[in-house]
Amino acid sequence: MSAQHATEPVITTERLALHHISVPNLVRLYEGPESADFYDPPTLQNPYRDLIENSGPLQWRVPDVQRDPSLNKWFVRWIVQRADNCIVGSTAFHNAPNELGMIEIGIGIQPAFQRRGFASESLLGMWRWVIDQDGVTTLRYTVDPYNTPSVRIITNFGFHHVGQQIDEIDGPEDVYELSTQEFRTKFC
Repeated sequence: MSAQHATEPVITTERLALHHISVPNLVRLYEGPESADFYDPPTLQNPYRDLIENSGPLQWRVPDVQRDPSLNKWFVRWIVQRADNCIVGSTAFHNAPNELGMIEIGIGIQPAFQRRGFASESLLGMWRWVIDQDGVTTLRYTVDPYNTPSVRIITNFGFHHVGQQIDEIDGPEDVYELSTQEFRTKFC
């Protein structure tokens, strides 16, 4: 199987399955979101139209994987409630780990599913997977300082506030990091 068509294994948590989206399906989702042929497995349900109503990270990730399909390993996964195969959100790393081993994650949970612990559970699953990948030494999470629920999530994980940056789209963001070694000690 080529890197373009390969998908990563499903990451499972207590209530969730994090399904990786292959390069062809990622491109189809971005270019023709009204099509339903990008769900893998086809039994996934998307009644809240995650990544269809708002393409979220696809505008950046699709050009990246078209240039280099091997990057897709780090990219978009559906967050699926295992009990009913319902997509409740999506998550992705922003890129492969940089030269210092830092990797940043993004996450979006549909409003109907917020405040149920799905964001924390998804992040935990993704981080447990990524700390075993070559070259990853630091986990990063950036957040609008006024997004109290997200700030609470990341501080509950014990991430350290290391500064602030200005995102060209989102504006000011607080930057939080945790070493993979510290994460492993706390959560594995």
